[in-house]
Amino acid sequence: MAVGDLQETVGRNLRAYRLQRGLSQEAFADLLGVHRTYMGGIERGERNLTLKSLERIAEQIGVDPRELMEPHDGRVVRGDGDLVE
Repeated sequence: MAVGDLQETVGRNLRAYRLQRGLSQEAFADLLGVHRTYMGGIERGERNLTLKSLERIAEQIGVDPRELMEPHDGRVVRGDGDLVE
């Protein structure tokens, strides 16, 4: 894994979660309490989230923070282990 790959994986997983729910980037950012441009930077892998930020986001969307760091081919797993469709 190269430097920056983890940021990109987290961004892809968050984007997949958002799209699976039919949310715009702006609506998703509002749900998380962050600015739209910040959310866009996260999804593109340009923002370096702190572990606290990652935990907070995961808690707000009901997924295990470790699952946001795992490649899932566009799929996200909830904290209870069920695949989010």
